[in-house]
Amino acid sequence: MALASNDAWGKPLDGWRLRLYTIIFEADTRAGRLFDQWLIAIILASVTVVVLDSVHGINARLGTVFDILEWGFTLVFTVEYVARLLCVRHPLRYALSFYGVIDLLALLPTYLALLVPEVHALIDVRVLRLLRVFRVFKLTAYMSEYQSLGRALQASRRKIMVFLAAVLMIVLVMGTLMYVVEGPANGFTSIPIAVYWAVTTMTTVGFGDITPKTDLGRLIASVMMLLGWGTLAVPTGIVTAEMTGQRGRETVTTRTCHECLTEGHAPEANYCLHCGARLPDYQRTTT
Repeated sequence: MALASNDAWGKPLDGWRLRLYTIIFEADTRAGRLFDQWLIAIILASVTVVVLDSVHGINARLGTVFDILEWGFTLVFTVEYVARLLCVRHPLRYALSFYGVIDLLALLPTYLALLVPEVHALIDVRVLRLLRVFRVFKLTAYMSEYQSLGRALQASRRKIMVFLAAVLMIVLVMGTLMYVVEGPANGFTSIPIAVYWAVTTMTTVGFGDITPKTDLGRLIASVMMLLGWGTLAVPTGIVTAEMTGQRGRETVTTRTCHECLTEGHAPEANYCLHCGARLPDYQRTTT
């Protein structure tokens, strides 16, 4: 029976499951766009309720209203989560995906607070629903920009890693040097504390909880400030250069692979750009 059930879920989508899948996971149809827009509006409204509920004065006056709204949002998200599991070919694969985990975390705090009052403090985890707003990138109007930024970040990841490694070496060396120059008497009680000072100085945050007292220490601090001023622009320059170097703009859609749920395939694509599975023919003519 278990094998038969698994085989059934693995069959190509058709009928009501296909229609539901197209609405929920794709935005190239009018119904799909409306679904995503309403979903984003509900997510923003629910996060607004969570934020306002944390303000004591507002909670004292509207606490009951917020509780009713929260249960309404939770029921909507529950129905949506179950619908997503019903219409995908591999429910477990979706449940363990990034968005699947976020969807589940949007539901659990309210139910856990009801069943186990002692964990009521965890209910503020509901603000993770805000991460679901990234589904706006499924809308066709944003897909090209989203993919362009994604390609630029991916292409520049090695340069950024080299840059971060260089920054870590600088703060470690300069922090150690400050530990030797200033010493525990001036607040630099250990190398990790000195490295913390180096990080806050190089990032131009400068909390001021630890400051150099000697002339040599102030000279080193000045060098760190100048390094930080010039360093902050490097990652931005790397990503910008990659984005500028991308010539042309591909036409993309919200076509989604039924196997791995990867989105953003070109209209003429026959196979998934991620797993290689064949894309359904119906998606090429969806309007």
